[in-house]
Amino acid sequence: MYLAKKIIKKKPHYIIRESYRDGKYFRSRDLFDLGANPAKYIIYPGGNAYYIDEKVENRLSSLCVKPDFDELDNIFWRFLKPEIKHVLEMFSQRAGRTQRKKSVKEKRENAQFHLFDKRRIHFLRFGNMDQGRIGRISPKLFQVLLNKSRDEIEQYFLESEDILDPYELKSYVYVIFDLQRFSSKLTAKTMPQALDQKKIDEYFIEEICSLNKDRSFWAGMTTGPELNEYLIRYIIMFFDNEYGQSYFLHDYIKNFIDGKRFYAPPPNKSSVTLDEAITIFDIKKDKLKKMSRRGLTALYRHMAKKHHPDKGGEHDKFIKLTQAYKELLKSKNA
Repeated sequence: MYLAKKIIKKKPHYIIRESYRDGKYFRSRDLFDLGANPAKYIIYPGGNAYYIDEKVENRLSSLCVKPDFDELDNIFWRFLKPEIKHVLEMFSQRAGRTQRKKSVKEKRENAQFHLFDKRRIHFLRFGNMDQGRIGRISPKLFQVLLNKSRDEIEQYFLESEDILDPYELKSYVYVIFDLQRFSSKLTAKTMPQALDQKKIDEYFIEEICSLNKDRSFWAGMTTGPELNEYLIRYIIMFFDNEYGQSYFLHDYIKNFIDGKRFYAPPPNKSSVTLDEAITIFDIKKDKLKKMSRRGLTALYRHMAKKHHPDKGGEHDKFIKLTQAYKELLKSKNA
């Protein structure tokens, strides 16, 4: 069961849906139309408590769907009153919740992931333009896609892509459609803005039309000859944005200089303690210690988007966050 969002008359509209197996495919169906204001189905009896209007559960029951509290909680969490959410977050174990565990057999049956999905997850997780190592990435990274319909997968990416900054959008589309493979130039993996943009535009149109016709990608989802609504956003991302100069050129030059450097100045003494880092990242000490470099990077990207001054965050807190990330990264294995 998942929350789907559609834009109707330029306003968000929410629907509770579920993925279900139908032969060799997973399909989706609507369960409950929440409308434009899902918060109206949250009841506050007093204090910091809340529960979901029985209308929702009654409707789900009529469809033979019996969700547990965690499932409904995950769907309505974002619509809670901020002050209630703030209090409950201190005691909640939501970060550790996962979806219902699947059997080993069920996981094996659904272990084939479309390359387009793998590219999207790889970029959103690591922010790397060169995806040459994607074939050697552990399948665990892609298990979030298991046992989901194409609609649920696309809803997952709709939400996940919110972490991208405007300067990353065109670069993201360039990478996930693997447009670099159309050029033999070394800069294709580092500076796409140096390529013939007219040709890149043509390749992109060809690739998105090809994906639109790819039955293995849509996996049972009904599509027509027109461009699917889930792909239209990539047209907008690509043609309404420019490549981030600092994102590629700055990193490319920095990596080149660092690779030629014979002298490395002694590292500065850490200005952020472990306890401060725990507070900044809002995470338990044990979990932070066990977190891999990749996990830490993903957490930092999420927190950086939230606290960046351009997004309304505090400048000093953003600086502290970045310092904490750099210090913690030194203690992590590759």
